[in-house]
Amino acid sequence: MSFNLEVTGFRLNLFFFFFLLNPDIFVTVNVLKFPTDFFIWSFFIVDFTFFFKFVLFYSVYVLCRWLVLAMAMLRFYIKKGTHKGLYRSIARTLKFFQTFALVEVGHCAIGIVRTSVIVTGVQVCSRIFMVWLVASSIRQIQNEESVILFLVVWTVTEITRYSYYTFKLLNHLPYFVKWARYNFFIVLYPLGVIGELLSIYAALPFVRRSGMYSMRLPNKYNVSFDYYYCLIIVMLSYIPCKETVCLEPTFKLLQTSFSCKTHLTHSKGSKLAVRMRSINKKVIGSISSISENYG
Repeated sequence: MSFNLEVTGFRLNLFFFFFLLNPDIFVTVNVLKFPTDFFIWSFFIVDFTFFFKFVLFYSVYVLCRWLVLAMAMLRFYIKKGTHKGLYRSIARTLKFFQTFALVEVGHCAIGIVRTSVIVTGVQVCSRIFMVWLVASSIRQIQNEESVILFLVVWTVTEITRYSYYTFKLLNHLPYFVKWARYNFFIVLYPLGVIGELLSIYAALPFVRRSGMYSMRLPNKYNVSFDYYYCLIIVMLSYIPCKETVCLEPTFKLLQTSFSCKTHLTHSKGSKLAVRMRSINKKVIGSISSISENYG
């Protein structure tokens, strides 16, 4: 049978919501049969807390989503022998998958994941922007190599990231998965940025000619907006700031400073020393949390 990407994505999403509605029962998945010899064999979740089950299942769910998308892209290229038309064939599923990633911002906000809400929000929203307002809106650039480049980078990045999360939660982390998680980004990050920037750059002439998403004066709202210049501003926002480069050494220095103060007050044996140790412990914990988010 032919591979139906939309049906596959629907089954994954249906199964995910079924799990959320039934968090306290045994969850057994015998076989999820996809129309292209793609199987997710059974796994059994029992006697875990709701929190652990949610995080584990969400990681498996997202991993499966990107594996399905990767397989669809690979099958298209093997069958057609070209990347032209690839984006159009996966556009609807990609838009749903990437928009659904807003859930991750909620995870950060309620504390399920120890990551900055702002950092995660910017990352997710930038991808949604690329999918909805650039690649999907401007059909003339959908066959550009740069679009396929950032698609491949996103896919490899997410498969690597959620493979790492899944195996780590199961306390069985293969060396290669760990190595890939902390080394692939050295190549993937600049490639993804290049792909996104080149895609936006390729869209500029079409946006300028068509005036899409722009508002010219005069109008009844008395507001002017030029999407062409908006895209240029977005491209400029990719330039890294100096402050972000210096954050990690600063956090390390702060941690060392507070640790030294704690050690010095420890020898005095007074009530003030006990109070200082308590305060310093909280401060060091806060610095560590911020360092993890921005490092």
